[in-house]
Amino acid sequence: MPRVCVFTNRHTRSGWTKAEKGAVRDGGVGNKVKGRTKRLIRPNLRKIKALIDGEVKSVWVSTKAMKCGLVVKPLRTKKPA
Repeated sequence: MPRVCVFTNRHTRSGWTKAEKGAVRDGGVGNKVKGRTKRLIRPNLRKIKALIDGEVKSVWVSTKAMKCGLVVKPLRTKKPA
């Protein structure tokens, strides 16, 4: 199961990191790019139990979706003793 937000469809993306030369104040020639390296940019996902189509399911949800109120959590009930 891939880590994708059920509500916002946020998923892992690829990007670049930049290796730069030192700043002028450090005795360098200014910030100039020396090279690039591929990296993964991962979204802030949490695995929670949410109410989806009337059923309680454990799904990956982005924190942005939680803050926006897209997630409906199930009611918490006390377990019988």
